[in-house]
Amino acid sequence: MLRKIFITIFFCFLYLSNFSFAKENRILFKINNEIITSVDILNEIKYLKMINKDFNNTEKKTKIEIATNSLIREKIKKNELKSLNINLKVKDELFEEIIQNNFRNLNIKTLEEFNLFFKQEDIDPNLIKDKIIVDVMWKQWIYNKFYNKVKIDRNKIKKDILNKKKEKEYLLSEILIETEKREDVNKKLVLIDRTIKEKGFSIAALNFSISESSKNGGKLGWIKENVLSKKIKDQLSLIQTGEYTNPVIIPGGFLILKIEDTRIKEIDLNTNNLLQNIIEKKTNEQLSRFSNIYLNKLKKDTLINEL
Repeated sequence: MLRKIFITIFFCFLYLSNFSFAKENRILFKINNEIITSVDILNEIKYLKMINKDFNNTEKKTKIEIATNSLIREKIKKNELKSLNINLKVKDELFEEIIQNNFRNLNIKTLEEFNLFFKQEDIDPNLIKDKIIVDVMWKQWIYNKFYNKVKIDRNKIKKDILNKKKEKEYLLSEILIETEKREDVNKKLVLIDRTIKEKGFSIAALNFSISESSKNGGKLGWIKENVLSKKIKDQLSLIQTGEYTNPVIIPGGFLILKIEDTRIKEIDLNTNNLLQNIIEKKTNEQLSRFSNIYLNKLKKDTLINEL
């Protein structure tokens, strides 16, 4: 199946290179009842350019490959949610809240501003709305399915908080790759390392990471040291700002982390608030791992036909 996808992406590149941004629309993939067209890929490229400035620095072939893989993941999620009879529609009031949480950097606060912005970018706002709703519903379903498997040691976290007056925070980026045959993993790790050195960590994340953060160049934002597992803290302690770790084995794959920056902050005097904040971040981290593992399992079991 992976060879089929590679071949189709190659022909997709030739097609889109010859008909770049033309109005002609051609079906390229069928994933169960969902299709991906040439216009879908062009719209996804536009969208990825908006949310990640580093995306513009990639080659045209790479842009097409990243956009295609992004859409394939989205369609697999959508198919799974439909099979579970999950409603993929939300009221405008709720969607406006989602907009405010996800598009602050684009200064979009209302549904009206959302629709106007994407129309000006020559993208149907309903396509982006559907994309966002699928993502939100997927995260909610993952939460419901895997929450009882999340393991948090509240007592240990509270003890760590009480024993410290200050805490370290890391500004991190990640590259997550799935577990494969050892020789395949080694080849990929060499390629990732070369890409990081030649083009930067963000471009490598766009190209190779299977995490949802790949769309943003792997950027995770500021992470409290208390949130991180001992294995990851140990790896981070070995590197300086601007450097990246050796691959860390985690459930479902290998994780490479880059320290973009660090800072020391005073501990919040409200222990309960800090405790809740750390628990929430640890929970989201574990749920994200469950999501990646489950999505990759679905992808392996999904028949992706090129048309």
